[in-house]
Amino acid sequence: MHCGKRVIRQADPPWGGWRTLSGFTLIELSMVLVLLGILSVQVLPRFFNLTAYQQRVLYDDTLAALRYAQKLAIATHCNVQFSIAGNQFSLMLPASRAGCSSQVAANFTTTVFRPGSAAAYTGSEAGVSMTTAPIYFDSLGQAFASTTTIAVGTLSITLVPSTGFVS
Repeated sequence: MHCGKRVIRQADPPWGGWRTLSGFTLIELSMVLVLLGILSVQVLPRFFNLTAYQQRVLYDDTLAALRYAQKLAIATHCNVQFSIAGNQFSLMLPASRAGCSSQVAANFTTTVFRPGSAAAYTGSEAGVSMTTAPIYFDSLGQAFASTTTIAVGTLSITLVPSTGFVS
């Protein structure tokens, strides 16, 4: 026996001589199947934890959207609204330049599009809750919000109002 294979020498009566048969025994194959079963029970649930994945995706997307909203406010010299409703966020601009210094939600009716795309800058994930609060970024990049922490599931995003720093 060598390398886990059993070598059997068998006589070949019709023309004489010996031939070598090699293969795995039934016990060896059964043990491999048992080990694969145990491994799959322990490892596969980690790959299919969809809630944690969805939560992280929404967290990363929300973080990127907050940073983009701040940069857009600085670049356009106009306030940008970052609003959260339920488990969805969106970015909005005022309908006209006259409303650029506004922090009234009704004035923000123009949809912000994702860079290089015709898709609205929104994001959501089913089953992941978020803190509901409007946040406004001004032309200096400062944030005006009723809360400085946004909860995305069990993760949290911290906002420094005086600088608009998002972490």
